[in-house]
Amino acid sequence: MGQQEEDNKQLAKDMLDALSRADEEWVAKNYSEDFRIWVTGSLPFSGENDKAGALASMPAVLDLFPEGLTFTVKSMVAEGDSVAIEAASNGKTFRGDTYSQEYHFLMRARDGQIVEWKEYMDTEHARKVLVGE
Repeated sequence: MGQQEEDNKQLAKDMLDALSRADEEWVAKNYSEDFRIWVTGSLPFSGENDKAGALASMPAVLDLFPEGLTFTVKSMVAEGDSVAIEAASNGKTFRGDTYSQEYHFLMRARDGQIVEWKEYMDTEHARKVLVGE
């Protein structure tokens, strides 16, 4: 594996660490200006968004977890500008419900910044715990 792939894997790990500590400043700095995010499913936060939309919605998501939401990387595979990440998260919502989620993220990077982030998860669990449906 080349240096680009190693750097991109570190960027992916740093991204999940930033989300775990609710570091909106790090996220804003490391999203490219043409950043796109896509979340699977038909949840209120599903679909595609740009950098401004992703950053604007971040506080609402983080507010669901007053004690934080911790992300753990299980495995990563990098090729070229892409990193496939298998991860999990764990936290308690403001209602006291446990949120333990399994994810597959696909990140694309360019010049040390995140250009694209795709999020696949258990949408039924997210709907039940986060949306309350």
